[in-house]
Amino acid sequence: MHRPAPSAGARTHRIRRVLAIGLTAATAVTATACVSHEQKPSGSRHSAASPAASPSQVPRRDHRDALREARGGIGEADGVVPDGVTVFDDALPAVARLDPDLLSALRRAATAAADDSVTFYVNTGWRSSAYQDQLLREAVSKYGSREEAARWVATADTSPHVSGDAVDLGQSDATAWLSGHGAEYGLCQIYRNEPWHYELRPEAVDDGCPKMFADPTQDPRMQP
Repeated sequence: MHRPAPSAGARTHRIRRVLAIGLTAATAVTATACVSHEQKPSGSRHSAASPAASPSQVPRRDHRDALREARGGIGEADGVVPDGVTVFDDALPAVARLDPDLLSALRRAATAAADDSVTFYVNTGWRSSAYQDQLLREAVSKYGSREEAARWVATADTSPHVSGDAVDLGQSDATAWLSGHGAEYGLCQIYRNEPWHYELRPEAVDDGCPKMFADPTQDPRMQP
């Protein structure tokens, strides 16, 4: 059936109605977008559909906690040393609580060794009595007797580590460098069975390092 063409007024009314519907829909979409990007209140729980946190956002267990637990509660405050510590890292008690003269000699030697691309890493330096006792218990368990353990670990009463007078250096290039140059700085290997263990002997600058003991059991300082 042929319908008569709408009047001008009717056409105008229809156009306005369509525009109004379009504006309402656009407003609804905008409002939804704003809500979806709104920051959630702190402490709110994410639903199961929320994306998981990236690995970098997941808190990791501090390696120092692991070290402390492995040592029965003994940690950095007792002288435990994490990897990568050098003689210049005096924020750590193992380094900062070394005898000042020993530490000064180590740093002067380390500065010279750096010219040969050698770094002085610290395996252990100052230790608390509790840490030394723990190490001795571990050595007894490892070597089977207190007598055998004494060749490697002293008691807390006799250890030069507890007094801050000894350092055990890591990596063979550092100990090799010191075997040739250590006496110039008063730094001497004390025990033949411990090429990493160094103490300060100021007289070595002029007279050379003293003869080494075979192991700590031969050192008069280690006797009860």
